Amino acid sequence: MSTANILSAIRIGVLGFGGLGQAAAKVLAVKQEMVLVAAADQKGYAYAAEGLNTQECIATYQSQGSVGYLEPVGTLTNQSIEDVIKIAQPVDGYFLALPNLPNDFIPSVAKEFIKSGWRGVLVDAIKRTTAVEQLLAMKEELQAAGITYMTGCGATPGLLTAAAALAAQSYAEIHQVEITFGLGIANWEAYRATVREDIGHIPGYTVETARAMTDAEVEALLDKTNGVLTLKNMEHADDVMLEVAGICDRDRVTVGGVVDTRNPKKPLSTNVKVTGRTFEGKISTHTFTLGDETSMAANVCGPAFGYLKAGRQLHQRGIYGIFTAAEIMPQFVR
Repeated sequence: MSTANILSAIRIGVLGFGGLGQAAAKVLAVKQEMVLVAAADQKGYAYAAEGLNTQECIATYQSQGSVGYLEPVGTLTNQSIEDVIKIAQPVDGYFLALPNLPNDFIPSVAKEFIKSGWRGVLVDAIKRTTAVEQLLAMKEELQAAGITYMTGCGATPGLLTAAAALAAQSYAEIHQVEITFGLGIANWEAYRATVREDIGHIPGYTVETARAMTDAEVEALLDKTNGVLTLKNMEHADDVMLEVAGICDRDRVTVGGVVDTRNPKKPLSTNVKVTGRTFEGKISTHTFTLGDETSMAANVCGPAFGYLKAGRQLHQRGIYGIFTAAEIMPQFVR
């Protein structure tokens, strides 16, 4: 990226550098309108005003366990999020590629941003209804802090929720929104936090028990199921997001899916079905299906940065507070 492009590009930070954070860095590497300037993990952070080298960040994280080891731009610290927020050089927006466990973790990070006095755009790919409800309750605090927060902006909630909001326009009344996802990953260890979140949705497990499981216990569970997790009636924030947007009551929204942790091929096609009654009294269903070749990372990170760009435009107009993927149209990042 040329110096002129760097100066005009939206400066992005990625918090969390596991599978999703690394994928986010790869997505940004091919963008002209955004540049990755900050990345943080549990043990440290890296910052470069001219933009971080994605390959070097990933190689350092994978070989040494933290981007904080990246010379000369890395810093090792046990409070990486607090420290990276305080960087004197500006960051326009952060993607919170952080674990959704426990439920109050991402809301607690949002409070760190409010406390710090930082102003800008935050975007998350949060999943659980209770977590999004905690963030929605912070609307006035975020407004007062000059932060534009885009929540539930991954694949589901996110891309599929937005598709449901658009599909709903054909109907006078929405009867059902049914989201079904298929996820295939070659190695569960690349997405440990995501798999643990999914385990928390299985009958007999909770968020707390899933979070407390050791890697060996997760592997033992996956051995019993041949690596496949089948999830039904998940606590997914698509429901509260569609309710807040005035589209339908949350009890009309269901989310479920199949996760194969040993095969990159999707076990089924990800889709959203919106059933409703038209003004003529006809009952019909719209279906929006994602291409099987698109990965979870592509369907999460692409929308997240599209919503971050939309949030940036709101922020520049002095519009602060919290918005969901069902309320705002994402902007394509070139």
